[in-house]
Amino acid sequence: MNYQALNFNEKLNKFSEQWSPKVIAQMNNYQFKVVKIQNDFVWHKHDTTDEVFIILTGNVRIDFRDGNVNLAAGEMFVIPKGKEHKPYAKEEAQILLIEPEGVLNTGDTTGSLTAENDVWI
Repeated sequence: MNYQALNFNEKLNKFSEQWSPKVIAQMNNYQFKVVKIQNDFVWHKHDTTDEVFIILTGNVRIDFRDGNVNLAAGEMFVIPKGKEHKPYAKEEAQILLIEPEGVLNTGDTTGSLTAENDVWI
């Protein structure tokens, strides 16, 4: 076994595209994904799973139909399954997502921002 720590900055420096989560580790059926975001995303939901956002750098607002939450670097938020949401970042933000294997970034919505799934870096 290779006993080596994962470095978030090292992983984030391996890609530049936004809204395209990259898997960096897996624990049981849960994946840890890093992603860079900026500007608006799409309204979507994940019917069968909660989703965890951990903000590594920047500031992120997650909009809900009935309000929003503002997150800064070092903060996290759990979005309950089935809750429609839309992330937004005025400046580029870097995020660690934790969600089950196979979850699409756009959930129940597909379109131009739907990223290829389960891409490891």
